[in-house]
Amino acid sequence: MSILSREKVKLNVQVKDKYEAIRLAGQLLVDAGHVPEAYVDKMIEREGVSSTYIGGGLAMPHGTNDAKPLIRSTGMSVLVVPEGVDFGEERANLVIGLAAVGEEHLDVLSSVAVLVAEEDDMQRILQASSEEELIAIFEEGMEL
Repeated sequence: MSILSREKVKLNVQVKDKYEAIRLAGQLLVDAGHVPEAYVDKMIEREGVSSTYIGGGLAMPHGTNDAKPLIRSTGMSVLVVPEGVDFGEERANLVIGLAAVGEEHLDVLSSVAVLVAEEDDMQRILQASSEEELIAIFEEGMEL
């Protein structure tokens, strides 16, 4: 099973708040079989402990540490939110849901952070015209 696939990418998403964004990102992981429904609640719980906003328009919601046993396989979901969604003091235009087995979450987090740290790459992601184009940008910039 691929860490990122067309079914786990949503372009031009509109959400009313970060919790709706997190639930949508989490549901894509559930639908793909990476995690059970209970993991989405752990993603919401994690956001309550501390914001998953990373910077530069990127938020990476993921579950709490005690949710680790729920993860069946490593997966990533991507929401492009053109108008942005408030994550505390900042607005995220890119919301990446993450479920990772073992220590893989650190590898995925750092790979994504490096990819979107380049303003050109972040703009290419936000302006992708199809799910396939967005996935190609991630595959080019990360080792998926």
